[in-house]
Amino acid sequence: MRIEIKNLSKKYGSKHALNNIVLEIHQGMFGLLGPNGAGKTTLMRILTTLIKKSDGSITVNDIDITEKSKIRSLVGYLPQDFSIYPSMSVYEAMDYLAILSGIKDRKFRHSRISELLKCVNLDKHMKVKFKALSGGMKRRLGIAQALLHDPKILIVDEPTAGLDPEERIRFRNLLCDFAIDRIVILSTHIVEDIEFTCENLAILKDGSVLYQGKVSDLLKKAEGSIWSTTVDRNELETIRKKHTIISTVSEGENIKVRILSDCKPTENSICLKPSVEDAYMKLVKEV
Repeated sequence: MRIEIKNLSKKYGSKHALNNIVLEIHQGMFGLLGPNGAGKTTLMRILTTLIKKSDGSITVNDIDITEKSKIRSLVGYLPQDFSIYPSMSVYEAMDYLAILSGIKDRKFRHSRISELLKCVNLDKHMKVKFKALSGGMKRRLGIAQALLHDPKILIVDEPTAGLDPEERIRFRNLLCDFAIDRIVILSTHIVEDIEFTCENLAILKDGSVLYQGKVSDLLKKAEGSIWSTTVDRNELETIRKKHTIISTVSEGENIKVRILSDCKPTENSICLKPSVEDAYMKLVKEV
């Protein structure tokens, strides 16, 4: 499987939501990272044929994005705000969406739905109404419905926002399992989700691509620029004026500070191994 995006642009009036995007995406987990308003959701909606591009080209396995029916047969989509009729049970919702997906054979629908609900650990909740599900359960149901027609590409938009840590880990593991024989595009502003799941990623800001490549290569860009030091609370504002502070942790009267700086910020600073969040911050600050 391969997605090729060349010189893609999307305009709303005079505003560019996407500007000359060039990306190539292959099988496995692919992260799409960026702040709110970076253009991630717009790109996802174009890839799922929900909205039209303004300029450029997109092909999925050499199928042009304008061939909607062929593209939709290949793509499963979990939008940021997945919802269904609140009074429907889990099984009823899946059956309804399966019919809309063109799965007409009742016996096959039942088999497929049972298989997918078991896969996302909702098989014991078939009779529970959608409105009674937790946030994590709703996201898992969203993944199940996106896989009803066995797509080769799964696109998920901000899937872990608002989930508790345990549910977020479970959800990330679920996506990694699905990515074994599919393209899974994970669009998020939560850096940790990318760090623990994706080998390759692209970073968007203001509708443009800042970086595309391996996560490991992104980390190399921040080597020698991440520092840790412990300072008195009164010194914190002085450091903040000179350097970018990534995080702070209180330690009694002192504060442990993680700093982004190309040079040693204080005499007692220790150079640290960068995380994806560190590398992301460095890249965004340089633009």
